[in-house]
Formats: sequence, structure tokens, C-alpha cells
Amino acid sequence: MICGPNYMTNKTAIAFGIFLLALIAHDVVVNGSENIVFLAQKGIELMDWIAFWR
Repeated sequence: MICGPNYMTNKTAIAFGIFLLALIAHDVVVNGSENIVFLAQKGIELMDWIAFWR
């Protein structure tokens, strides 16, 4: 259970950032960054769709 207002400390943020960088590096090595490009395209489409409803 998350208790208190300080559940995202600097240690937690740094660990999360390193984890994300490791996932990106793994994708680049294994898949040639296909997944990153796919997710970026879908993210842009989502932003356009959300902007339409604004």
C-alpha cells in the first residue's frame, strides 16, 4: 500500500528512469527499435485523436 505524500522519491524516479532506458536499449538491440517507432506513431495518432475532441 502506498502511504504518505512522498511515494515518488528521487531514488524511485532514478530507478524508474534506468528501467525505461534499459527497456529502450533492449528494444534497439533485439528488434532494431521497431517497437519504439510503432509506439511513437500510435502516440502521435492518440494525441491527434484527443485534439480532435478538444
